[in-house]
Amino acid sequence: MTREKMLGSQVKHLLSNLSDHGTQHLTEVETDLVQTSILLGEAITKLGGSFMAIHEAVTAQQETIDLLLSGAKPTPEIAEKLKAKHGEISQHVNAAVTGLQFQDMTSQLIGRTVTRVIGLREVLSGVGSGSSGISENSAEEIVETLKGINKVLEEQSVKLESALWKAVCQTHMESGDIELF
Repeated sequence: MTREKMLGSQVKHLLSNLSDHGTQHLTEVETDLVQTSILLGEAITKLGGSFMAIHEAVTAQQETIDLLLSGAKPTPEIAEKLKAKHGEISQHVNAAVTGLQFQDMTSQLIGRTVTRVIGLREVLSGVGSGSSGISENSAEEIVETLKGINKVLEEQSVKLESALWKAVCQTHMESGDIELF
């Protein structure tokens, strides 16, 4: 193989690797951001519904209390109605608290996204710094330098991917399995 062909082959290999690894990491960033957006939307919907249900239950409870305050005689039915509304309010508060748990999941997703972007920047920086001495060298030295850059690119990309194993498994608020840590 001629020097030019070897050089061209290594440049092509480097650019292909750079494109493949960059695309892979950016696709993961996109996936995490979409998942974060879905979780935020579901949490906001859940919180809004919970707060409206709490308001309705408190209003109904207050109507019963106002009835008693206006002189109505306490009956077992009124007492049962108050207890039922108290239970309903507790249920809605618990649902709201569940909706607030999205913060843990979204923080992890955002943290992982930031880590991936920083790692990708380091991978690209490694490629850039590895190529600094190419212009002064012979074709053989350039080929060897490019092989080294390719190896570093592969290693850093694999290292980044293994460090960012998907620890946030829940994709929706109600999916059941939450793996936060």
